[in-house]
Amino acid sequence: MRPAELDRVSVAEAADRYVELVRARVLTGALSAATAEVYARDVATLVELAGAGRVLDDLTGADVDAVLLAFARKPDGRRPAGGEAGGRGRQSASSQARFRRSISALFKHAALVGWVQVNPMTVATITARERGGLRPERRALTREQAQGLVGAARRLGEEPSGPGRRDQRTELRDALIVLLLATLGPRVSELVRANVEDFFTNDGVRYWRIFGKGGRTRDVPLPSDVARVLEAYLERGRSESADKALLLSWRGRRLARGDVQAVIDRVQRRVDPDRRRTVTPHGLRHTTATHLLADAVDMDAVRRVLGHGDLSTLGRYRDELPGELEVAMRAHPLLKEPRPGRVRDGAGPAGEAGDGQG
Repeated sequence: MRPAELDRVSVAEAADRYVELVRARVLTGALSAATAEVYARDVATLVELAGAGRVLDDLTGADVDAVLLAFARKPDGRRPAGGEAGGRGRQSASSQARFRRSISALFKHAALVGWVQVNPMTVATITARERGGLRPERRALTREQAQGLVGAARRLGEEPSGPGRRDQRTELRDALIVLLLATLGPRVSELVRANVEDFFTNDGVRYWRIFGKGGRTRDVPLPSDVARVLEAYLERGRSESADKALLLSWRGRRLARGDVQAVIDRVQRRVDPDRRRTVTPHGLRHTTATHLLADAVDMDAVRRVLGHGDLSTLGRYRDELPGELEVAMRAHPLLKEPRPGRVRDGAGPAGEAGDGQG
């Protein structure tokens, strides 16, 4: 039942109450801390765009449309300005969808507790296309760009340790972070949540037991080059700490999600400018999926590496590559010459034609 009387709270007050409720759900285990902070950030953006002092119930569908458009055009500090059609620097399609979900959840709660008479999200008219919801740029790195980044990480991992305190030398850690992201494509939350004990060896192969969404786990084998950097990091690159986390800051604490982008950017500065392109941790997840699938790796294997429950989800994590269709047609399996001695379909043992019946 909805409350009998309307509580005419301001946008700012409604946001504060809602965020307090969201964070309380973290304590009960109903919501992860990372998800709660995303909600809090999006609600703070709503306050900024809609106006802190406005009464929440006064917001109309047109006001929500204006907020969605303003958010779509809002510069994203993680993405460089410029680019094709001015697309870079704006909010990505996934960020826009996430923002819409966040404020929808707030208004749904507001309708239940009596802060609004009518949920304005139900009468908002802006479509995904009008919000610029189509992807404004390719998120996956090209093969040359990805190889440039991986090569820089490898070289960083092979450099001799510099002078100074061991807990302030981060070269091996940075190399490991980039290699794990680029080759296995974990979510950034899975990466920073990893503990040393999550890495184990079975029959001579090094595995990472990744704790993913929904309490699901997956054991992913590490490429040999990545396994060697892991071993080097554990032996001489990881600072002494009581923390069981795999990735530590120079202060000996678990690395935060926000620190990962700075690590990627630091390694990118070692890449040849012709092969360098800014990329987020999630962009490296797209890169992993895109190139594994482009090289005809089994789709179910890619799904398991990324930790998806459904094959259909892979479409979101794969970007088209320049020249990909041309390569596919050049290597078309139906146009390959048959191997010597191989029996063709529809032919007899000596290569004779069939019975001629249509």
